[in-house]
This record gives sequence, structure tokens and C-alpha cells, in this order.
Amino acid sequence: MKFPEYKYLVFSDVYRIAGKTGWGECLRQVVWDESFAYTFWFRTCGYLRAHAWLKYVLFPPARLVLSRLSYRLGISIAPATRIGSGFYIGHFGCIGVSAKSVIGKNCNISPGVILGQANRGDNKGYPRLGDNVYLGPGAKIVGAVTIGNNVAVGANCVVTKDVPDNSVVVGIPGHVISQAGAAGYIEFTDYEDKLR
Repeated sequence: MKFPEYKYLVFSDVYRIAGKTGWGECLRQVVWDESFAYTFWFRTCGYLRAHAWLKYVLFPPARLVLSRLSYRLGISIAPATRIGSGFYIGHFGCIGVSAKSVIGKNCNISPGVILGQANRGDNKGYPRLGDNVYLGPGAKIVGAVTIGNNVAVGANCVVTKDVPDNSVVVGIPGHVISQAGAAGYIEFTDYEDKLR
């Protein structure tokens, strides 16, 4: 990952929270918003880990900061996890994402969300989320499940099968109840033109 890509990811994340961007806004959000602080250090660890000498000099202390935040906030997302731009953690607490999961851009994650691995059966593997996905509190996505673009997953829903684009999924096991999608849940996504 090059520095311009890192900067773009950090600025897109802060824009999803504040509707504005820049290093000053990033610093303000790191100080006052613990969820964004976690996202910032997650992105920073991903950037430092990708560079030979930074990996040995700056990555260990950055990883230590991320680990401390992880324990304090109850968020477990490995720095190697592939997450697109505009990542938003609404509130912290009991969030777990398997390292091999893939998350598209403009994803909202709520407390209690788990993106977990399945070790056996037809769904053996890791979840893949499309763009503009809203995961409600307590939602669980388990196994090699593909969640389409513009999908809203309801609170405490357990998803074990693929979900098509523009769906609203609820229940245990999760089932589609409408094609209204995530409209209204995903805000401040117009950062691409402002940041490029």
C-alpha cells in the first residue's frame, strides 16, 4: 500500500463520520471518537505492515496501540483484513472479524457483529461483503457467504447463505424480507470526488 492510498482510506473513514476530512479532522476524531481511533490505527498498521523497513521499526508500536484499543473497546479485526474505503464502526463492543474476511467500501458495523469462519460443511470459508452494507447490532455472518451491494442485515440476524444486492435480511436463519436495501443507513458516501 502506498501513502496516497493510506491517506485516501483514512480520509474516507473520517468523512463517513464527520462529513468533512483532513488531517486536523482525523486528529480531532482520534482524540474524541474511540471507534474512529480504532479504525485509524487499523489503517495505520495495515500501511506500516506493507513496507519492509516500517514493518520492523514502526509497525510493532502501532500494533501495540491497536492491541490495547482492541482489548479496551472489544473490537477484534486483524490488520491484514481487507476492508474498503469509508469503513464506519457505529459503536464499539463485541465486534469480531475473521482475518480472511473481505469487506467492501462504505460498510457500517454495529456492536455485537461477528464475521466468522466456518470450518466445515458447504459454507466452509470466510464472509465476503459488497459495497454499502449495513450490519445491525448483533448480526452474525458465518462461513463463505457473499453479501451483495446495498444490503441491510437486521439486528441479531444470523446469515449462513448468500444475499443478493439491495436486500434487507432479518431473522434466524436470515431471510430476505424486502428489496429496500441499505438506503438511509449509509451516509456520507460522496467522498470519492472530494478526495481524488
